Amino acid sequence: MNITEKIISNASNKHEVSPHDVVFVNVDKVMLHDVSGPGVIKVFDKLQKQGIDVSSIYDPDRVWVTEDHFVPSPDEVSAENIKKLSDFTSKYGIKKHFKYGIGQYGICHTLSHEEALVLPGEVYAGGDSHTNTTGALGAFACGFGHTDMAYILLKGKIWIKVPETIYFKLDGSLPNHIMAKDFILKIIGDIGTNFCTYRTMQFGGHGIKEMSIDERLTLTNMSTEAGAKNAIIEPDTKVVDYINERGVHNLNLIKGDVDSTYHKTFEYNADDLEPVVAKPFSPQNIAVAHDCSSIELDKAYIGSCTGAKLEDLAVAAKILNGRKVKIRTEILPSSMSIYKKAMDCGFIKIFIDSGATVAPPTCGACCGAHMGVLSENEICISTTNRNFPGRMGHKKSQTYLASPMVVAASAITGKITDPREI
Repeated sequence: MNITEKIISNASNKHEVSPHDVVFVNVDKVMLHDVSGPGVIKVFDKLQKQGIDVSSIYDPDRVWVTEDHFVPSPDEVSAENIKKLSDFTSKYGIKKHFKYGIGQYGICHTLSHEEALVLPGEVYAGGDSHTNTTGALGAFACGFGHTDMAYILLKGKIWIKVPETIYFKLDGSLPNHIMAKDFILKIIGDIGTNFCTYRTMQFGGHGIKEMSIDERLTLTNMSTEAGAKNAIIEPDTKVVDYINERGVHNLNLIKGDVDSTYHKTFEYNADDLEPVVAKPFSPQNIAVAHDCSSIELDKAYIGSCTGAKLEDLAVAAKILNGRKVKIRTEILPSSMSIYKKAMDCGFIKIFIDSGATVAPPTCGACCGAHMGVLSENEICISTTNRNFPGRMGHKKSQTYLASPMVVAASAITGKITDPREI
């Protein structure tokens, strides 16, 4: 069995599982945020009206909640949802509640690894489609809807159809001008946004072993844009060190068998990769960045669970250092702990000196909700993960997806720019 099959096998108390088997798995960790949480609360209210006992959840210590999408609250509804979350966590004894404006908080898909809330070998259920992100640590991580999340909270388990696994092998080491975002956009450009629907995307090879944890997280995060049920990378010493640094030890490192089988394998050579962008209106609509150099921009955005990790900020700071941005540029670290680290490293000063605006962690602009949405016909280059019509604001705005390196270089020139030109 491969790693995904092994984790599902262990979690379902089965000796062995195969693709398409339907099993109930025990869930180790559960996440809600200020969008999914209120939806789950509505399900709880409906169940209670039907006479179903919702007075307690299966294990409050396995559940964590964060406020990330509509913070700072842009309207009364958003503020009310934050209050609903606080009432919910208080009622059910959930202690891990990362509240906006009180110390550490941030985007859910950052906190999951930044706070070592999810560990290798675990089954992790999140109320968000990009829960796949945490598969970079060697966990089975996937998103669920409100009804499924309510069931998980009450029962501590959920049914899973064992997915087929598609293996993506990267040979060689990424050149200095290439980031994981370039690689995953290349993959999505090749296979499309539907090929991996209800399938696992597993990444491996020398190029993956060479990647930092931050870069690996970009790959698994963007697997959602290929339709994947989950994405995963086998844990290694880098993962162990990363989690040990956060005070967690005695990890359960599950790896696939030597003779693991995959539904299909794609192989790439790192030296063949180019800095790319995904043009509107799909992550699969990719083009070489250099070939888009005539595209004039209104905004550059470095943020989100995909592109505002510490390493993302570091490469942006290297490019922006001593230079001035030519267009509106917004940089939002994906958690307060990363914000503080970026301050200690001098990155925040570099960003501000370049003319960029630095703001607190939020999903607001990424999902077109607040904190910098696009107006009609505006064009943005962004480190985020989606660019369908209206994703970041007006339906007639346009978003080009790119690596933090490409976005930072483009902020300086005001046009889509290959970072090698800076």
